[in-house]
Amino acid sequence: MQFYRRIAPPRAITFDLDDTLYDNRPVIRRAEQAMFDWLDACHPVARTLGRDHWQSLKMTLAEADPMLRHDVTAWRFELLKIGLMQLGYPQALAERAAAEGVETVLTVRNQVEVPDETHRVLALLQQQLPLVAITNGNVDAAKIGLDGYFSSVLQAGRDGLAKPEPDLFGQAVGLLGLAPGEILHVGDHLVSDVAGAKRYGMMACWFNDQQRSLVEQSRGQMVPDVEISELSQLLSLLPS
Repeated sequence: MQFYRRIAPPRAITFDLDDTLYDNRPVIRRAEQAMFDWLDACHPVARTLGRDHWQSLKMTLAEADPMLRHDVTAWRFELLKIGLMQLGYPQALAERAAAEGVETVLTVRNQVEVPDETHRVLALLQQQLPLVAITNGNVDAAKIGLDGYFSSVLQAGRDGLAKPEPDLFGQAVGLLGLAPGEILHVGDHLVSDVAGAKRYGMMACWFNDQQRSLVEQSRGQMVPDVEISELSQLLSLLPS
């Protein structure tokens, strides 16, 4: 644990989910593969489009409608719908297929292995502080066994613009009924989590379990208050 500023014991903690409470990288790889497997099995005409085309289309859609970046589920729906329409599907059929594809991907997306240590730490923290989850992703906290630790789970798209925009931070502060400076936000991303929280006036903890160098993280716009490499280090921040 490394402190960059002196902070008071938090009165509440907000948590990022993906890559903070569990390793999300293999989950996303499997979910992406599930989409292509589904296309191959149910819409074989899509084999004429390579993965590069789908990735390019995804970026093109976000350029045309930047709000899609704030709702990853809607973004995938539009990707599948427009991709299938490019292959000749009428819009109504493309929309029905896209909805099916999204559900297929979400099934895999919610197959997450949450470490026992995460459960242990959250259970201990929950006994002393209110906890709120704030995520830019579309994981279902209930389906992965994490919802019971949080008084609320706020999700980009459904509940507002994605971090680092202030929407979700503001809602969390309102739900907790505390001043922003009394709340510690914990997350792995120096922009979405650290900069977003600091701009809103919250304390920020950078979860860095990948041995990244703060100096070398060029996208980092603000220095966190504290850096941890293990979730259990948060327990030392609790009021005595």
